[in-house]
Amino acid sequence: MPRAPILRRVLWAAVLASLTFTDPAGDAFGDGSYRLPTRPAINADALDLRSFRAERAQGGKASRFTVTFGGYQNPWNLASGHSAGVTDIFVKTGQGGGPELTGLRLRAGGVGGWDYHLSVSGAGALLLRWNGGALTPLPTPSVQREGTSLIIEAQIPFENTSYFVTSSAYSPLSPDGYLRPSRAANPAGVQANTDGAPVPLDVLAPLEDNSAYTRGVLNPVGLTRDWRLSVVLLLALLSLGLFVFAALRARRERGA
Repeated sequence: MPRAPILRRVLWAAVLASLTFTDPAGDAFGDGSYRLPTRPAINADALDLRSFRAERAQGGKASRFTVTFGGYQNPWNLASGHSAGVTDIFVKTGQGGGPELTGLRLRAGGVGGWDYHLSVSGAGALLLRWNGGALTPLPTPSVQREGTSLIIEAQIPFENTSYFVTSSAYSPLSPDGYLRPSRAANPAGVQANTDGAPVPLDVLAPLEDNSAYTRGVLNPVGLTRDWRLSVVLLLALLSLGLFVFAALRARRERGA
């Protein structure tokens, strides 16, 4: 492996113990036109992503995610205490990966695919790894709710990483748990202006980035998109260089 990627991963591990991203409030309506079901009624706040935090767990061999919403709701009266939505986290850690965000009618933008797919609803959690087109199940993630946040720990390495995060409506009557939008007026469904519209009601993205709903492409957050992280890594590299320079100079002075 070339030295630059190795150094980048080392600096990532040493400097960045966690990442936090915020999402605009009040935008859990897809492209703005989605209408939520009324039977049972789902509160938009329970689907409204507000922040996403990823941090190192188990020495970097696992990741802990905190996904915070505008509220929480249990319209289906599940034992978990929350059943309004399905939270999906697609994680990019290496080369290649899955180009489609499975089941969401969205493509992965920016980094060429994803390596891990974490899906959480009130009915349970699932973690899959992309393996050359095949999906390999991994140990079931742990999930707990704290207020309006989901705390998830999964066997996903915390390293040079990018994330695609989405929030969709949940239904136990769907084979995979997603309540997919359609044009049909249905009090038990999500209504959109077109059939085949993206499934998520909200995606983690800046307010000005509407490409998920205009082009069907969701851009990631993480090392590849946030210039601040690159600045942090650059400063860490400069600090490391200064430290090595000072150490060598001190050794020469002692030998003089």
